[in-house]
Amino acid sequence: MAYKPKAPPIMAAPNVIPMADIMLVLLIIFMVVTPMLQKGVSVDMAKVDNAQDMQDADKDDAIIIAVTRDGNTYLGSSKIQLDEITGKVKDLISNRLDKTVFVRSDSRAKYGDVVKAIDEVRSAGVDHLGLLTEKIRGKSPTAPPPPPPAD
Repeated sequence: MAYKPKAPPIMAAPNVIPMADIMLVLLIIFMVVTPMLQKGVSVDMAKVDNAQDMQDADKDDAIIIAVTRDGNTYLGSSKIQLDEITGKVKDLISNRLDKTVFVRSDSRAKYGDVVKAIDEVRSAGVDHLGLLTEKIRGKSPTAPPPPPPAD
């Protein structure tokens, strides 16, 4: 009589341990990569109550000028001088139908630095200039104003 191997018993439950390992690796990859996806330079924008959504600023081809706290100016993620803004913005908007430029400014940046950057952008011949801000989270639009400080 010859030896006939038997098939192992059928498992009723799937083995999810390898799937959990893969999911944890993907989670770590996304946690590392997500902060790098931000376009341009990170600035602490001013927070306002009545912010208007500017969906065009999230597009890949949006022209974004950033003014940092220490007065540095960036076009996208590359640092530029104030006198270079006009020429570079003119080059970028020359073959576009939508001549909109967005300015992101740090809330602690000097007012004069932001005005100089906006003036340079305006002299490039843009049609629309968007000032990007952040909306205050968690504040109800119908909430009463805070009480005055006690003396």
